[in-house]
Amino acid sequence: MGSLTVPACVSTVLLDIEGTTTPITFVKEILFPYIQDNVKEYLENHWQEEECQEDVRHLRLQAEKDCELDGFVPIPMNQTEVQQIIQGVVDNVHWQMSLDRKTTALKQLQGHMWRAAYASGQVKGEVYADVVPALRKWKEAGKKLYIFSSGSVEAQKLLFGYSIEGDLLEYFQGHFDTTVGLKVESESYRKIADHIGCSTENILFLTDITREAEAAEEAGMTVALVVRPGNAALTDEEKGNYPLITSFEQITLHPVQ
Repeated sequence: MGSLTVPACVSTVLLDIEGTTTPITFVKEILFPYIQDNVKEYLENHWQEEECQEDVRHLRLQAEKDCELDGFVPIPMNQTEVQQIIQGVVDNVHWQMSLDRKTTALKQLQGHMWRAAYASGQVKGEVYADVVPALRKWKEAGKKLYIFSSGSVEAQKLLFGYSIEGDLLEYFQGHFDTTVGLKVESESYRKIADHIGCSTENILFLTDITREAEAAEEAGMTVALVVRPGNAALTDEEKGNYPLITSFEQITLHPVQ
C-alpha cells in the first residue's frame, strides 16, 4: 500500500460511500438503529401527513406480497384503531430490517425519517478526516466528482449535505444509485460514463468492494481499493489484483489542462 499516481487522462473521480468516504459503522451503528429506535415516535408525530400515509400504503402493499414468507408480520387495515396500525407498521419495519431487506417501501420510509433526523441535527453524516481535503484539492485541480452508492440519491445527499464537516454537496457534480444498475455489473459503469459525458477510461473509481472494482475495471475505468478500519478483509489475491490505498492523501491526480 502506498501512493497511487492516476493516468493523466482521468478527469473524473467516482466514489463509493460505505467503507470509502464513510465508516461502515455509520450505517450499521447510527442510521439503522435510529430507524429501529424512532419509527414508532415518527409515525405518531407524522401520522396525519400525506407523505406518512403514502409510506404506510406502500408498506401495506409490500406486506401483501410478503404474506407467504416465514415470520411474516402483517399490517392491520385502516378500519383498525390507529395505535394498532402504527404498532403493526413498527413490527413490520423491525421484521424487514432484521432480514436486511431493501424493499422500496422500507427504503422510502427510512429516507423520510433520516431526512427529518438530519434536518433536526439528531444525525450528522460521517466522513473520514482525509476526505474533505482531498475533495477540495481534486476540485481545485479541475476534476469532476460523483458518488455511486447502493443507498438512494436522497440518502446520499443527506449524508453529505448534513455532514460533520458541514455541507459538502458543492463538491459533487452528481449522484448515482442502483437505478442505473447494480454496482457489481460492468454495464452500470458504462451507463454512468455516458451520463457524465466522458469515456470510462477518464474515470477513477474508488471502492472497498472487490466485485465492484472488478466490474468498473471491466468497463474500462481506473480503480483502486480503499482499505479502512472495519472493512472486510482482503485475500492475498485481491491485494495483488488492485492498487490499495488507506487514505485519499495517497492519490496523485494530474491537473486538468
